Amino acid sequence: MHSDGTGVVVAVSRKRTHGVDKPNQLMIRLIAGLGVEGDAHCGETVRHRSRRRFNPGLPNLRQAHLLHAELFDELATQGFAIRPGLMGENITTRGVDLLSLPKGALIHLGDTAIVELTGLRNPCVQLEALAPGLMQACLGLGSDGAPVRKAGVMGIVVAGGEVQAGDPVRVELPEPPHEALRPV
Repeated sequence: MHSDGTGVVVAVSRKRTHGVDKPNQLMIRLIAGLGVEGDAHCGETVRHRSRRRFNPGLPNLRQAHLLHAELFDELATQGFAIRPGLMGENITTRGVDLLSLPKGALIHLGDTAIVELTGLRNPCVQLEALAPGLMQACLGLGSDGAPVRKAGVMGIVVAGGEVQAGDPVRVELPEPPHEALRPV
């Protein structure tokens, strides 16, 4: 995070149909309890295709996908040319260590929108369609030998609003004890 505890929105993206890449938009609208207006994953109940087949009544813990632009910098050193929206995220940020945040952290975006983090995005095989080896490049090993999933974080929209590139990103941590993010 920047010294003042904030970051910035680099890009916003949405797509009405399922698929990995999401076209960048000038602005997206977040709707409390649902997600990103006009996005395939918008809804109260699970929208992810494989999870919906398993249990369509589960709550949608993946209403918004946030990804740190610093991952693109890391991937570029490995020969991958990834740009905002290509990995399916709705909101691309810079200056906030999203992966280190605890479950329940509130991400304030722009003037009014707030996303509550529910977990990590598990890198999936669909990333291989973008570039062979990309899925593996989005996985690492922590100092304890545990897998590190680098493909961003998922959350639910707790306060709606419009979000666009250049908007500030501010993190509000939940009361301790903090629970590490796990794949959702």
